[in-house]
Amino acid sequence: MPDGQAPASRFLRTTGQHAVIEPDTYTDGGFILSIGGAEQSHVDLADPGDIFYEYLRRIGHVVDLAAPWGEPVTALHLGAGALTLARYIQATRPGSVQYAVELERELLDFVLEQLPLPEGTQLHTLIGDAREELAEPPAGLRFDVVILDIFSGPDAPEHLACTEFYEEAAARLSERGVLIVNVGDEPGLTLVRSQVAALRRAMTDVAACAEAGMFTGRYPGNIILAGTQKPWPAEWTAALTARGPHPARVLAGVELDQLAG
Repeated sequence: MPDGQAPASRFLRTTGQHAVIEPDTYTDGGFILSIGGAEQSHVDLADPGDIFYEYLRRIGHVVDLAAPWGEPVTALHLGAGALTLARYIQATRPGSVQYAVELERELLDFVLEQLPLPEGTQLHTLIGDAREELAEPPAGLRFDVVILDIFSGPDAPEHLACTEFYEEAAARLSERGVLIVNVGDEPGLTLVRSQVAALRRAMTDVAACAEAGMFTGRYPGNIILAGTQKPWPAEWTAALTARGPHPARVLAGVELDQLAG
């Protein structure tokens, strides 16, 4: 979709909503995906390594720590959106092998038609439920990064927002693998608290990263949870806090206990 072109739309049969992709008038090469009138994703075709949305930048920073800088990784995206993070991984880690699971076939086709992936991207797409599709990639393939970006407040699917699902996802991780979960929640952080507890039962260690004010529980927003196969490295806390977006805070260990309840 070249800059200046009229917005494109596609009807999504699964949800009955319309998806729209339109140029971002404030960013050269930028495009916005909206579903049902609500902005969902932002893509910068001119610079896929530049992530506009704050919570996606935080996820990208966790991915940065999962392996030495520039080294290819294997990545599984549960919830594709506009494939912003798949583009980021290709830009920062060329040669990475990636899989993306999306419930809406029309959405994935629409995004790939309107916003082509960077040249050389090795992305395998799967259509279906995130939990059911976990078994589809080759059995011997283990992922360095699994990213779950589906949850939004109290409407989170129960079969995904549970320890059993996290255990199944963890079984697909490599030894250095990180399970990253974006949790969009309302004031009180009921969903965040339940997911911290569930993820802790499935992973060796867990940390939470967000804009510092989110941890007061007074505001709606996003908190990023990261589960690791090893004890959470203190240097990761320092790195994520320094990289922002600011003000940033990372909770791990005893600091996370209160949030977990």
